[in-house]
Amino acid sequence: MRAGLVLGVALVLAACATPPPPPPPPPARPPANIVLLLPDQSGKVGRLTVTNEGGSSTLKAAGTATRAADAQTAPTEPAPMPAGEVSAVFGDALKALPPPPLHFVLYFENATSELTAASRAELPAIVAAIRERASADTSVVGHADTAGDATKNLDLSLARARAVAALLTAAGVDPAVLEITSHGEGNLLVPTADNVPEPRNRRVEVTVR
Repeated sequence: MRAGLVLGVALVLAACATPPPPPPPPPARPPANIVLLLPDQSGKVGRLTVTNEGGSSTLKAAGTATRAADAQTAPTEPAPMPAGEVSAVFGDALKALPPPPLHFVLYFENATSELTAASRAELPAIVAAIRERASADTSVVGHADTAGDATKNLDLSLARARAVAALLTAAGVDPAVLEITSHGEGNLLVPTADNVPEPRNRRVEVTVR
């Protein structure tokens, strides 16, 4: 009789109790991955598509970013990334980037591998750039205009590249850092028809990295 009374009181108390509130939702997880699109060293901006199991997002404008919490959550729509956040997230990586390459264009007398006087005067600046950067990769690329035979122009453009490399080596540049190639009349700086002498196409391009 006593045990039955205690059970009855317990049932009444249980029926009157307020149900506990539902637990708060879990906090949103911060993005584990951020992809930022920046221009290349020449200032050009490409396109970048970020894809995972949840979907994809394509970056087209410089300074925009997409974020993804994990491999199953679709990347966010592209959005501009504040400069302060760029510095905070990517500052160390940006500081570690190498400086942009230095580009020199040297011109030649007609149908020869002789530099013009003005271009010869630029050689000390090229040598200085190679030394200051301790360059281990400097390209020397010869070109020709379309005057005359294409096969001979290929040989002439190579002779021009070799002539510049020889001058740089004579000035103290390690020949091991020079990569010598030639394009003949196949990569004109100024587009022309065949058999057109164009001084700006008679050139060697030196790129110091």
